[in-house]
Amino acid sequence: MGKSKRSESITTFLGSDASVEGVINFDGTIRLDGQVSGRITSNGGTVIIGEKAVIDGDIAVGIAIIKGRVKGMIDAGDRIEVYPPADIEGDIHAPVISIDAGVKFNGNCAMKSRNGLPVQNLGEWDADSEKIGDNVKNFPKNL
Repeated sequence: MGKSKRSESITTFLGSDASVEGVINFDGTIRLDGQVSGRITSNGGTVIIGEKAVIDGDIAVGIAIIKGRVKGMIDAGDRIEVYPPADIEGDIHAPVISIDAGVKFNGNCAMKSRNGLPVQNLGEWDADSEKIGDNVKNFPKNL
């Protein structure tokens, strides 16, 4: 019998000595170790940005795993994972976001649900309040 194809296996690879200019649209999982100038898109796919990769453009995928340099917005429908020595300059959006210590990140971070709506606030926030402890129950005041 033939082996079934695992969805986690890398289906496309761009080596460190390659560069692409334009739009990359893919299915499955792609690993990028080279240079990309343009947009990277997938309807639910996974992009892995390797340590030596340099991406100059926006990313819109299901899952984004970042270890290299990205200058642009990252929008993931499922999750974003960022590991050192990653360097991100741009906004990131996903319902689940994980950023390890040692990562350089300069941008805004927004968590949204899988349907694209913002994650529901856990409580009311009074912008004029001077103490965060006044608005959050059981929050340690010595932090």
